[in-house]
Amino acid sequence: MSVDKVLEIAQKYCEEAEVYQLDYISDEISFENGKLKDIESKIQSGISLRIIKDGKVGFAFTKNIINPEEIVNNALNSLKGEIKVDFNLPLTKNIKSVSSYDPSIEELSTSKLVEECKRVSDILISSTKTQINVGAEKNIINIRIINSKGTDLTTKLSNYYLFAYAIFPGSYAGISRLIASKSFREFSKEDFDYITNLYNASKKEVKVKSGKYKTLFLPNTVYVLMWRFIYATNGENIYKNTSPLKNKIGEKIFDSALTIYDDPLNDINPNARSFDDEGVPCKYLTLVENGVLKNFYFDLYYGSKLKRESTGHGYKTSDWGGEIIRVMPSPSLKHLYIRTGDKTLSQMISSMDKGVIIANALGAHSGDIPNGDFSIGLSPGLYVENGEVIGHIKDAMIAGNIYDVLKKVLAIENKTYLSNMGFFPSLLLEDVSLAVK
Repeated sequence: MSVDKVLEIAQKYCEEAEVYQLDYISDEISFENGKLKDIESKIQSGISLRIIKDGKVGFAFTKNIINPEEIVNNALNSLKGEIKVDFNLPLTKNIKSVSSYDPSIEELSTSKLVEECKRVSDILISSTKTQINVGAEKNIINIRIINSKGTDLTTKLSNYYLFAYAIFPGSYAGISRLIASKSFREFSKEDFDYITNLYNASKKEVKVKSGKYKTLFLPNTVYVLMWRFIYATNGENIYKNTSPLKNKIGEKIFDSALTIYDDPLNDINPNARSFDDEGVPCKYLTLVENGVLKNFYFDLYYGSKLKRESTGHGYKTSDWGGEIIRVMPSPSLKHLYIRTGDKTLSQMISSMDKGVIIANALGAHSGDIPNGDFSIGLSPGLYVENGEVIGHIKDAMIAGNIYDVLKKVLAIENKTYLSNMGFFPSLLLEDVSLAVK
């Protein structure tokens, strides 16, 4: 597949052109209740072509380029969609170096993944006496972006994930932990203890009354709150006037304890990037500092609509496992962090007289996301009394608005963990509404 040939042909017909090439390989393992359930290997490759001609953008993609003329013609035909643009593709030459690839991942076999999943399952089944589901994945990603301005960028990423889940009998609710690295790492004693201790302490079902409680969001449920924030700071939604934060740069929107930022250059964690999917250099971007709103994030398209520069956040994203070569870039936060606090998780729990821990969430999409509202089922909720977890709550929901609940932050954990949508610590909030059947 000659991406250079595609670019060469495209330049004959339009003012600007960009070719994005992706090669992706992965191995995935799943265990259910201590037994191997599935082994799946995937290979994906393809290119997408974006062109600008007469102030309009065209787009096409293919997974098997036999005739480079075909994808160029498809992109030219898509100009009929009349999507007008007023940005130029970037010339990017000097970018920061990030360590996103560990060559040892190449030697990580499926048998080693199976062995680790079995080890994790056996230990957790022994310590919790309940159903344990475990999944592991390794993947290697190669990306190349070239454009008519002379940009020619490549990056290689390696990722390893393991997810373990201890399930309460007769339900889908449970205690989980996800680990991530650029290469294989064992599920640690800390990881085992986290699941075992929380699960065993909360085995008993307890009844509580509806009301307002101190509420501890574990790292894997903080995304419920951040989803609303990500929406509100997205340049697309600023442009479309659907964000409640549009005119609030410089205003205090959250508790002073909260600092939220995007850091693609942090290569301690996997998936570090020095350039986005448009070839724009990545950079550290503070979104909220000590509770004060500082920035929104943009890609080339929506940045130009608002006379702003791209912040290096133009990424190809696809919901529900779709292939990203099929879509054009849009504003996206891929490396979101909440600044850590000074409390361990055990200290945070000990500080709660009466409260609820959100261990997993159902229905995170529920509520008016643009307005910051959320309403989620607890899957499960753990109940805390006098600083100790005493059981779990069934058939319960919490609801609120992030612009209210994030003004009352009692404590922030001193470590971050990979979750949906970012790397987050646990957050302890005051006065969150709980409804119990």
